[in-house]
Amino acid sequence: MKHLFTLLVLFVSALGMAQETTGSIVGVITDKEMNNDPLPFANVQISGATKGTTTDMDGLYEISDVEPGTYTIVISFVGYETLQVPNIKVEAGKVTELNTALGAGSVSLDEVVVTTTARRDSETALLLDQKKAVEIKESIGAQQLSKIGVSDVATATTKISGVTSSEGSGDVFVRGLGDRYLSTTLNGLPIPSDDVERKNIDLSLFPTRIIQNVSISKTYSAKGYADQASGNIDVTTKELAGNKELTVDIRGGVNTNVMQSGVRDNFKLSPNSNDITMGFYKQPMSTEAAIANQTWNTRSIENPVNYRYAVTAGKRIGEKLSVFFAGSQGRSYQYREGVFRQFSSNFIDDSITDATTYTKNINTTGLLDVGYNINNSNKVKYHSLFINTVSDNVYEGGRNGEGTIFEETEPVEGLSQFIRDQNTKQTKIWVNQLEGSHYISERNHLEWALGYNMVDADEPNRIRNEVNFDPDSDFVQLGRTGGFQQRKSYQEIDDREINGLLKDKLTFIDEEEKSFNMNVGMNYRNKKRDFISQFYGVEEAFTNAINPTSIDDLGAIFTQQNFDNGTLDMEALTPDTYNGKLNSYGGYVDFNVAVKNFNVNVGMRYEYDDLNVDFNVGNYPGRVGVSEKTYSNVYPSLNMKYSFNEKHGLRFSTSKTITLPEFKEMAPFEYVSPTGQVTRGNPDIEASTNYNYDLKYEYFLSPGQLISFAGFYKTIEDPINKVQDRGSAGVFSYFNSGDEARVYGLELETKLDLIKSADVDAGYNINLNLNATRMWHEQDLKEIYNEDGNFVRTFRYKGLTETGLQGASDWIFNSTLNFSTNSINGFNASVTANYASDKIFALGAPVIQTESDINYNDEIIEKGFVTLDVVLSQDLGEHWNFKILGRNLLNPEIERTQKTRPSTTGIETNQVVRSYSNGARFSLGVNYSF
Repeated sequence: MKHLFTLLVLFVSALGMAQETTGSIVGVITDKEMNNDPLPFANVQISGATKGTTTDMDGLYEISDVEPGTYTIVISFVGYETLQVPNIKVEAGKVTELNTALGAGSVSLDEVVVTTTARRDSETALLLDQKKAVEIKESIGAQQLSKIGVSDVATATTKISGVTSSEGSGDVFVRGLGDRYLSTTLNGLPIPSDDVERKNIDLSLFPTRIIQNVSISKTYSAKGYADQASGNIDVTTKELAGNKELTVDIRGGVNTNVMQSGVRDNFKLSPNSNDITMGFYKQPMSTEAAIANQTWNTRSIENPVNYRYAVTAGKRIGEKLSVFFAGSQGRSYQYREGVFRQFSSNFIDDSITDATTYTKNINTTGLLDVGYNINNSNKVKYHSLFINTVSDNVYEGGRNGEGTIFEETEPVEGLSQFIRDQNTKQTKIWVNQLEGSHYISERNHLEWALGYNMVDADEPNRIRNEVNFDPDSDFVQLGRTGGFQQRKSYQEIDDREINGLLKDKLTFIDEEEKSFNMNVGMNYRNKKRDFISQFYGVEEAFTNAINPTSIDDLGAIFTQQNFDNGTLDMEALTPDTYNGKLNSYGGYVDFNVAVKNFNVNVGMRYEYDDLNVDFNVGNYPGRVGVSEKTYSNVYPSLNMKYSFNEKHGLRFSTSKTITLPEFKEMAPFEYVSPTGQVTRGNPDIEASTNYNYDLKYEYFLSPGQLISFAGFYKTIEDPINKVQDRGSAGVFSYFNSGDEARVYGLELETKLDLIKSADVDAGYNINLNLNATRMWHEQDLKEIYNEDGNFVRTFRYKGLTETGLQGASDWIFNSTLNFSTNSINGFNASVTANYASDKIFALGAPVIQTESDINYNDEIIEKGFVTLDVVLSQDLGEHWNFKILGRNLLNPEIERTQKTRPSTTGIETNQVVRSYSNGARFSLGVNYSF
């Protein structure tokens, strides 16, 4: 960091040489005489100046590097009336969009549409960027997202080819590869995850009103961190575009699963929910004190209704300062019911046919953006994003008297098992970013950014009961097999990260048919995590020393009197802890050469990644250990583009990247899910190395219309997988289970105007966005031998030496059909459908290494399903907008299956091991803009 700050000081000291920064004028010119088809080769000039351009085959144009000021724009075409548009204001660092139609007759100025926004918000500017970019990059801006009624960033990503969002896991998949292979940045800097089980943040937390655009770079370039394989998702936050802004948005709705009889009038919450105020949880006592001083019973509410309210405000103060704020809070309820089964060596261990989960989520989000123009050459900005999520979960299984847990009771006793797990999770994320942009000269553009991220992810008071009961009587017995089946526990995770970047673009040649520039820069990350988990277990003095009167009043026995008289005993286990550190720094250089229709970018990045995890956990021999991994590599990248003409282009990319293990994957701490499944880390896990190849053909039919085909191939050395661990049922861990994985596929994307009105003030439009991905993926299953050649373990079972890649789907389909009207009170309707086919949730593995053909657990498959969303939006006047949203309308059953073949029968059958549905969600929203 010392070297980074030194470089920043040296660069900033040179800013006195700076010249004015510039803005751009972009737009689309259409042919009024030809039903508003694109008008190519029209002249667009700044009056009284030599600066100008001509439209391309799509009618698109851009006049770049325009100094701030007010201009008259002259638009002309042979045989058509010349149009002069006065008072076009250009602002530093922004894009002024001027769209109109030319014709043989005169054009009135009220037919000219002029808007000024940040460049990264304009649909036209983003399309121009995509056409110009040498890498394979796609973006969607806030303007387009507003048109099609998209409300969050996770949904926004699915409008980009080859991207899908899983209703089952919440993950975003790019080209079939999920969380592990992606990276996520906010304004170009890394951001933390809101869930320690994931590498990337839940993008549904970002409402689209706080963003300018979402971009996905599917190929790697040397300027980014190398920890990615399928791409990088960058979210650009919104800034104030005009002089002021103020909008208020209110939304209310319901979940169909929640509103069914028996749920809506008895929706269960944990006792912790009493301590949630204004969306924030505060624990009134220690977890240890809560053993005897807080109830263990659930509470219930009636008619739980979802809501969200939001406010957006901004103001420009003078000529230099702009302030923008967006804040919201939403509450939602979810109810799931289905099956949970667990097998070991092909025989059933646990079976719950009424696995039920009640969830209440409260999300509070605030974004602050402050921009200050020091002068026309130098600008600094501050971004602050705060997210607080509180999730209250109640899980129950076995209430119907059909629950069986392995070795808990004998069948002759006539007892069933009942499990209740209550947990409140609170995650606070605070992202702070300071960035600067400086034009040292016309050919030297310097940018820098510093970030500080804080994450507190806590489970302050988790409550668990496991009991046996007689469904035909009032008899209830505390669980007796295993220790501490009645317990309260807490878990705390504190993440702190400092990151920064510095990049300088040097332009040596900038001519119409050739250019040459060089980018040099560096990145830095320092991330630390402190983790602690502690159990407070309760046991009775002897079996049936005390019996609850009902499974709905288990808390009646956990009194101070019963602890004082010795009927119950409480024991505090030694805390499990781990401390993780990541130091990552890199430097890069890339060269971009363009000659006529050919453009090539070649880059080289050196990156040093050091991961260190110190742990002290009960399930590790000796408790104490260290897992340290250091990777020092050079990562090359090559991106090439050849433009046959304005409409047709071909791109090729190849690169080398890395996939680093996460802290949770390196620390052998065991996290127990509500269903009793255990996930633990593996100190011996190593990073994967990825080799990526991409080829893409693009055909821009007209402004906003695109057809593209892409092919990709990836080789992953030492792939990391979530695998069912050997010798234990319900235990998952992370392994380099193969030497190599291969992923390759084809991708189709279409953006088509099925109907487009020739009248900009009347008529209607119908647009179709459709993208499809077909993937093939495979990886070998390896056997491990020690240095002496002795067998250690195998990942092969039932004769399999290869399998698919965890999380990858064979097929992905995304489509949006959008209808809109051209009128003052515009109406918009969109229908969105998504499908991802079956994927591996967890790889199989042998239970007994020497009997891998018989004693094994087969892979668990998450079955494919279709989601369908509908959004209707109606404007009323200049200020009001009403919106009806229907999400997950098909409400598909989400299933995980596993093949079993008991040795007693030798017959293989397919078993459902997890099932549930999320419910359809309906809501009505009202937005008022002042």
